Amino acid sequence: MCHVIVTCRSMLWTLLSIVVAFAELIAFMSADWLIGKAKSRGNAEPAGAGGGPSEPYHPTLGIYARCIRNPGVQHFPRDTLCGPYAESFGEIASGFWQATAIFLAVGIFILCMVALVSVFTMCVQSIMKKSIFNVCGLLQGIAGLFLILGLILYPAGWGCQKAIDYCGHYASAYRPGDCSLGWAFYTAIGGTVLTFICAVFSAQAEIATSSDKVQEEIEEGKNLICLL
Repeated sequence: MCHVIVTCRSMLWTLLSIVVAFAELIAFMSADWLIGKAKSRGNAEPAGAGGGPSEPYHPTLGIYARCIRNPGVQHFPRDTLCGPYAESFGEIASGFWQATAIFLAVGIFILCMVALVSVFTMCVQSIMKKSIFNVCGLLQGIAGLFLILGLILYPAGWGCQKAIDYCGHYASAYRPGDCSLGWAFYTAIGGTVLTFICAVFSAQAEIATSSDKVQEEIEEGKNLICLL
């Protein structure tokens, strides 16, 4: 019989696990890792394509995606076009970014699996006599290591030609040149920190759900146990 056990610690851990997984996934898919140097509208479209005054804009570049000014801005509601610049894995601009994509993808996959499993921990707390909280915490720690490796390697690719086109000739490994870091990079860093916090917090969730008070209520035959 399933005993639904809900505690503040386990609920907080579950919510954080879900938030971290989505934050890392959104950051990975975003093009806002690097914000390029300002360009005039005339540099982004053929002469005469737009009749309005030249307005500077900042193109953005991600691991495999980018956002640029829409040449037909006067005909379309959106003034930027966003999408992948690489149609295949081999077309990603830098070998370092390819490694980053692999490490981040593995880490995010683990986090998504943990987030899915965390939803069921209210009903199932162990599998084969192993605590799900402890196993998930270990997996989150491993995912965090993959994320760290990806984030360390990412700036090493700033010297690739694609980054130089966006950030100027002064761009090189670990030097963004005329570019600034976008929200996606900071979100990935914040998500990585939260990943390790979740890994530590999983132990607290395990303690809360296996406390003496919980066991007493299970022995009393209660199927829904809610504790602060």
